[in-house]
Amino acid sequence: MIPFSILDLAPVTEGSTAAQSYANSVDLAQHAERLGYTRYWLAEHHNMPGIASAATAVLIGHIAGATSTIRVGSGGVMLPNHAPLQVAEQFGTLASLYPGRIDLGLGRAPGTDGATIRALRRYFDGAEGFPRDVAELLQYFEPVQPGQAVQAVPGPGLDVPVWLLGSSLFSAQLAAAMGLSFAFASHFAPAMMEDALARYRLTFKPSKYLQAPHAMLALNVVAADTRAEAERLFTTQQQSFVRLRRGEIGLIPPPIDDIEAFWTPQEKVMVAQALACAVVGDPQDVRDGIADFVARHRPDELMLTANIFDHGARKHSFALAAEAMRH
Repeated sequence: MIPFSILDLAPVTEGSTAAQSYANSVDLAQHAERLGYTRYWLAEHHNMPGIASAATAVLIGHIAGATSTIRVGSGGVMLPNHAPLQVAEQFGTLASLYPGRIDLGLGRAPGTDGATIRALRRYFDGAEGFPRDVAELLQYFEPVQPGQAVQAVPGPGLDVPVWLLGSSLFSAQLAAAMGLSFAFASHFAPAMMEDALARYRLTFKPSKYLQAPHAMLALNVVAADTRAEAERLFTTQQQSFVRLRRGEIGLIPPPIDDIEAFWTPQEKVMVAQALACAVVGDPQDVRDGIADFVARHRPDELMLTANIFDHGARKHSFALAAEAMRH
């Protein structure tokens, strides 16, 4: 059995609040810990009312403080939005508070719109400096050198595993060149997954961080007691994708009975392509679907995500997924 984990976007559903989202995330993380999940990652998004994980490091600390064994981290921090020193200080602090339990996943995209990019980091001029920023960030966790003018406090000597995240070949190649773990965003952008995995594994260079390539793939998994109910729950995610493409940014919608009446044929094709890496169904469907995905792509780890409106149904889905992984 390969390690399996959860990616949480801290969803804010229609009729709910960010405060309730955080309470749900704590409850889900504790649930995941009991079920044997390895990691619980949160993703940085800005200016999106339906996603409450913008202050990612703060929320990671909150989740880590409410759990005891599960690893907690970012999937990811969007490094172009931040100074590497600040990220090193934040995650050095988290690693000092929760030793051996903090992961730092780094993304190259800003994860938001142009106006918000300018509001976040007014001198941001693109993601071209990402390799330089990653190298600078890694250096802050190294022992302080004589004459070093700037250091992260805390930072030097701390164990903070760094992952590079991506949905294209760029981060796959960079992770391979730097000898870092790699996670591919196959849960929403699967088009280049196979090429990125192959490039990462083929060109990987051993480093002091990692001796062999280590790749994680993300997979949408929506499980319920019946296939019909799982498919209905999945309409929340499908609606969210369509609304995003329509420019209708809002809270996470409840499931609907007739998704065909909601989208156009073109939108249906777009969603099918974006969510091609999805396993939706009853317990047997989920067991078969996950087994097939793992057999075809051979990830070293699997990151499961589920944008489900009802918190109880979401917990039940992850419980069924954990049982499927054990099989």
